[in-house]
Amino acid sequence: MIGFVLLAAGLQALAMVVDEGRFHARRPMPRWERLGHPLDTATVAACYAWLLVAPHTEGALGVYAALAVFSCVFVTKDERVHTRLCTGTEHWLHAVLFILHPVVLAGFALAWWTGHDFLVAAQLSLTMAFGTYQLVRWNFGRIA
Repeated sequence: MIGFVLLAAGLQALAMVVDEGRFHARRPMPRWERLGHPLDTATVAACYAWLLVAPHTEGALGVYAALAVFSCVFVTKDERVHTRLCTGTEHWLHAVLFILHPVVLAGFALAWWTGHDFLVAAQLSLTMAFGTYQLVRWNFGRIA
């Protein structure tokens, strides 16, 4: 089970690295995207943060599910902008990310439910670091 969670998270991370490093670096990033992508990441971080402060109850899991559904819908907000700016390959990569997003969120809910809170904490740390990277790189100049 934990292997599945780590595999899904690893595939998502790889896809994000390709999206950020190849596609976003090669095309203009409108202000909407420069602000929107860190907000996408914040919705994911909110999911993981909730798990770390919530009791292990079905009610807390329900709140997490609502946060996760919100995040899954929220990350699609840029697709109207992407229609004009992205290549077919970037659109395909976004589709892969949209498939992985709920899988990864469900995987970390399962990890939390089975007592693997340390994995959720590690994922929250990585997510927050990535969000900071996005905010700095796309809004305050490129960092190497």
